[in-house]
Amino acid sequence: MKKKSRLFCPYCGMHISKKKEGDTLREYCTECRIFFYDNPLPVVSVIIESERRILLVRRKKKPCRGLWCLPSGFAETGETVAEAALRELEEETGVKGRIIAFTDVDSCTNYFYGDLIFLTFEAEQVGGQLMPGDDASDVRFFPAAAMPKLAFRSNTKAVNTYIKLKQEYWNIADSFTLARGDGNDSHGRKNLLSDKLVRVIEENSEQICNLWLDDVTVGKSTPGYHHFDRKRLFRRVNRVVSHFGKWLGGGHDEKDIRNFYMELGKERKKEGFALTDVISALSLTKKHLWEFALSQRIWHKTIDIYMVLELDRRITLFFDRAVFYVAVGYETPVP
Repeated sequence: MKKKSRLFCPYCGMHISKKKEGDTLREYCTECRIFFYDNPLPVVSVIIESERRILLVRRKKKPCRGLWCLPSGFAETGETVAEAALRELEEETGVKGRIIAFTDVDSCTNYFYGDLIFLTFEAEQVGGQLMPGDDASDVRFFPAAAMPKLAFRSNTKAVNTYIKLKQEYWNIADSFTLARGDGNDSHGRKNLLSDKLVRVIEENSEQICNLWLDDVTVGKSTPGYHHFDRKRLFRRVNRVVSHFGKWLGGGHDEKDIRNFYMELGKERKKEGFALTDVISALSLTKKHLWEFALSQRIWHKTIDIYMVLELDRRITLFFDRAVFYVAVGYETPVP
């Protein structure tokens, strides 16, 4: 069904004819000498999200009766599109909202109304009680990752845009939640954002170890290492670097880490290294891990910056523990 044309002028009642304005053929009243313009009608939609679930309403009336959609409706004369969005939200869901941001705009054509322009806003609930309005048979939150088929293509586009905008924030939040155990989780953690950089470090362990060797065998803070066998030093540092992800991610529990570094402290004492040499050598390991991570130059997005900062935090927490246990082992009296 095609949208019907005007037959009579709403001002004088005369029949409407057609006349070109420039290159466009428009409806025209010869008596009033005015053109009539068909502009897109504004439709507003609202995204309310809670714990990665998006609020939808099931349509009670045609068109698309029985399908789910965002709280949506036409903007009325005398109200802003933001006011219209909040009005439709409350009428259809019972929720009082506050606009947070503009999310998406889209154009489409309706068989009855003609051209429409969909304006979608993100809002938050500030009051009201969730319940379906007169035009809805149900109202419910759906997981963003498992949305039902939506009644309107423009709603689908807006939801996909919203999820894409939020995905980086959600990834950071997930990674922060996983990482906030400060490395003390004996069961290990997976899917931290910085795991990508940890894998890069492990894959390039030989290069990092050689950089460490070049530093530790000449550095002023590690004189005890200047004449030590280079191959033996390489094997020692490579064990730490090549298994860096397991140390950080729970492949070894706290007891394993404590025992390993306490034993390392005891061995270095027997070999005649000063404690300051041993701690400086560990600090240089930390330095080269961090510098290598920075050399990857992944600073394209906010999430990349967070990934590097998260890795720095994990490295710092790990080596703080390592230094502590080395000192404890070094200072433990030999029976």
